[in-house]
Amino acid sequence: MSDGKIQIVDVRRQSSALLEGLRHRSLADLPPEVEERTRQIVARVREDGDRAVVEYERQFDCPTLTVEKLRVSDAEIEAAYARVTPEWIGAFRRAKENIYAFHERLRPSSWFDSFDGMWLGQKVTALNAVGLYVPAGKAPLPSTLAMSAVPARVAGVNRLVLATAPSQDGSLHPTMLVAASECGVDEVYRMGGAQAVAAMAYGTDTIEPVDKIVGPGNPYVIMAKKQVFGTVGIESLPGPSESLIIADADSDPRLVAADLLSQAEHTGDNLVILLTPEPSLAEAVREEAHRQLSALPRMELTSSSLGDYGLIAIVRDLQQAVEISNDIAPEHLELSVTQPLDLLGEVENAGCICLGHLAAVPLADYAAGPSHVLPTNGTARFSSPLSVEDFIKKSSLVYADPRGLQRLGKDVTTLAEGEGLYAHAEAVRKRLHDD
Repeated sequence: MSDGKIQIVDVRRQSSALLEGLRHRSLADLPPEVEERTRQIVARVREDGDRAVVEYERQFDCPTLTVEKLRVSDAEIEAAYARVTPEWIGAFRRAKENIYAFHERLRPSSWFDSFDGMWLGQKVTALNAVGLYVPAGKAPLPSTLAMSAVPARVAGVNRLVLATAPSQDGSLHPTMLVAASECGVDEVYRMGGAQAVAAMAYGTDTIEPVDKIVGPGNPYVIMAKKQVFGTVGIESLPGPSESLIIADADSDPRLVAADLLSQAEHTGDNLVILLTPEPSLAEAVREEAHRQLSALPRMELTSSSLGDYGLIAIVRDLQQAVEISNDIAPEHLELSVTQPLDLLGEVENAGCICLGHLAAVPLADYAAGPSHVLPTNGTARFSSPLSVEDFIKKSSLVYADPRGLQRLGKDVTTLAEGEGLYAHAEAVRKRLHDD
């Protein structure tokens, strides 16, 4: 196990090999055996359905699982409420309301309007069925369920299916079951890993297939999503959680250290980076992080992340810090500086941007409103957080009246014939003559 001492490097004059290695981490680095093993699991589930799912679940999660117990009963979900505190339920409901309000503002609308003889528009339609994958290996994550299910409900998805791995005795954590009920999930299944992704994509006798699968997971889950894409849609291939903090002289080393630790405790391979032009802050944060680490229940995982995937880099100034951050394109970016809006305009690549000394990442991840299912592994260069947009599809609308046909028809025949597509041209020319 790593000793939890995060490394400090000076990049004011030149970059470090360690920083370069961390900034170029990618899903392409997964071992070939992960891809091949996942392919075998996906193919087996596609062919044998329920039987294959149960066999893999017995191997990886619950040795006594049966086909009859794959789907969680309504009675089990109802009973879970008695095992969860009223305080937790109240907090979850308030967070859910914030997520709902945020995504309501993002929901696009259909439109149809006239443009000089043409009526053009867009029809927005919700997806019919969505599979929500929520990891449960290291800890139950009802917050991730809410961050996926609520945007889908706002979009108007008809059927929500939850897949999450059971414990060895076949149970699911009561907070996960209560969260599923509170978010309007229609079906809950005890299954995890690549087999769960394949079951939702291709369907089994017990599980109807879905149209899209969203959510984070281990390398086998991510590889399975990649392999079933095309049969179903996916939102992204989210890897381990990441956090990059840019801090100035006014930053409190206790808070910065706590923020690094908060993102390092997920899975033991979480990228956590601090960029600061203050050498004294860098040393203070390192010592504070090591001190706070000893009091954490998940010390082993957190220590692994800090030692193997953590870094404090001393930069020339905040401008260099933003440039490095844009290269890394982190999942979470904390601008822990006195004037965060002065830097915001320079930020190009980040999944979620937390502004100022008070906006810690957990505030955003649990209750502020935006989804915490975010682009990782540098994919924030070209992709966005999970949102209501991921649960809709759009159809273009085109209607022509006689004036519109005459206005565009001759140009269309000319362009089509220029490409050698004479039947295209004739389809319009005949209408021009008829008109």
